[in-house]
Amino acid sequence: MSHEEKAIKATYFSIVGNTCLAIIKGLAGFFGNSYALIADAIESTTDIFASFLVLFGIKYSNKPADKNHPYGHGRAEPLVTFLVVGFLITSATIIAYESIINIQIAHDLPKSWTLFVLGAIIIWKEYSFRLVMKRSIETNSSSLKADAWHHRSDAITSIAAFIGISIALILGKGYESADDWAALFASGFILYNSYLIFRPALGEIMDEHLNDDLIEEIRKVSSQVEGIIDTEKCFIRKAGMKYHVDLHAIVDGTISVREGHDLAHKLKDTLRTEIPELGHVLIHVEPHYQV
Repeated sequence: MSHEEKAIKATYFSIVGNTCLAIIKGLAGFFGNSYALIADAIESTTDIFASFLVLFGIKYSNKPADKNHPYGHGRAEPLVTFLVVGFLITSATIIAYESIINIQIAHDLPKSWTLFVLGAIIIWKEYSFRLVMKRSIETNSSSLKADAWHHRSDAITSIAAFIGISIALILGKGYESADDWAALFASGFILYNSYLIFRPALGEIMDEHLNDDLIEEIRKVSSQVEGIIDTEKCFIRKAGMKYHVDLHAIVDGTISVREGHDLAHKLKDTLRTEIPELGHVLIHVEPHYQV
């Protein structure tokens, strides 16, 4: 299964899961008198739209290079990540606003059975986070990573709701708004996670130096190519699921231009074979003369 297929499959998993959970949370919150669960349902609803955005970003970013996009369409993915972060911030703002309003309004205690619903949701969302995060690592997808964090933030809001409802039920009258306070706390955590998702996507757009491990691997593979004496500069830009590389390779300065050209192609082909996540590889040949 290709990286694109893995990412798309994980995104469909998120869409179906979030749709089911949004319905379950909304019904449980309404009939169980839990405003934290209703807030949780709102967050899951925004997750559905965010997952559709991720799906679009993954499909578009994997379109092949063309005349107008010689490096491909990979930069669409971090742009989609920004939109997904926008959904997270929006949902956190709505949850915070609704929580503050509900704290000021007297309401009945939540039903005890909502705890069982929340317990099942927490387990499912944590499983979803781990599954989608695993796929994001396998595919180098920043937008899929953002989608994974949607699942984790959903689990956090559910944990907060679980704690809040438990406090309200244990302490009884006068603590009805405990689950609202829990939802308010969860909104702050969602905002914090939004920053954690936004920062690496911004680094991808700005071509930040973030790939020391990959550079080390490129140098190691290059040293095994016959005719390559050493490597010098190595610059990496991430675009979608691919890494584009500019590499300076040091070769014997006495060989012909044709031999140097052939060595550059040999090195390029070896790198792309040994490190499949590499996209465009540009080799600049540096001559080395024995003293």
